[in-house]
Amino acid sequence: MNPGLDAAHDNRPLVSVVMPCYNAAPYLADAVGSALNQTYGNVEVVLVDDGSTDGSADVAARLSADHPGRLVLAHCNRIGPYPARNQALRLVRGELVAFLDADDWWDATALQELYAAIAAAQADIAYCGWQNVGQGIRSAPYVPPAYEADDPVAHFLRSCPWPIHAALVRRSVVDRLGGFSERCFASMDYDFWLRALAVTRRMVRVPEVLAYYRWHGEGQVSAVRWRQVLDALDAQRGFIRDHPDLVAHLSRERLQDLTEGQVLRQAYRAVWKRDLTSSQHLFRHVARARSFKWRDIPHVASACLPSSLYARLIALRDSNESSVTDTPH
Repeated sequence: MNPGLDAAHDNRPLVSVVMPCYNAAPYLADAVGSALNQTYGNVEVVLVDDGSTDGSADVAARLSADHPGRLVLAHCNRIGPYPARNQALRLVRGELVAFLDADDWWDATALQELYAAIAAAQADIAYCGWQNVGQGIRSAPYVPPAYEADDPVAHFLRSCPWPIHAALVRRSVVDRLGGFSERCFASMDYDFWLRALAVTRRMVRVPEVLAYYRWHGEGQVSAVRWRQVLDALDAQRGFIRDHPDLVAHLSRERLQDLTEGQVLRQAYRAVWKRDLTSSQHLFRHVARARSFKWRDIPHVASACLPSSLYARLIALRDSNESSVTDTPH
């Protein structure tokens, strides 16, 4: 126990922090320290190393020895982050659960503030603001709106409400959900929060930035943008199919805009960012779904070309636009 912690922390429920790890050796000690050094002292970390090859397992073993009784260590072999989280969930002892990946971190007061919000509001979920950080990343701190004060269904269908580590959840909710889906696609955290919304509306916002997502390479799941967008669509469809009563107040046009409309918007965003792999996949989906209008036809049609021709066409457009811009008037 850290001497600076609140003396009353033993009277508060245990928070279990679920931490999957795969090749996060440079960041793992900081992530574990971020969890165990919280001002909310009654914390355990359940760390699952998923067959790391970079020395993470050795770092994890050392941390486990340094924190007996507070760090539970388990191992699996390349099963993926969501199955690894489920393995960790089978080992948690706490009444409350939080998720922290092995390369991310929290403000030192995060769990204390999230727990205080849950206790004061008698809520099942507390969530907070976050910031993306890392080399080459310029992302402003973001505090989401108070979803519970408006229409949380519409908000959750628009996009994932918060990243996996920006919330504290009662374990009873996690148990009712059966943990994470193991379909192994890129938006299982979004699927988890959508299913949580069907279980409880008792949520509360902490309007502060307390969670930090570290961006450090193209190998991260979130780097494959087109897959993330289409998997999010799949999660949305599942929620709409399974809970028609919760979406009954939304018109067909509104649901279309929140789902297929979002894919179209992300396709244009990918073109603007010149992520041509994502833009081509997304516009091709738009073509198959027939979710476009007349003005979208040039982009949809060009994306149906072979990839090499599509890239050449975009480059030609860029060249023509540059020529027009450079022409003296």
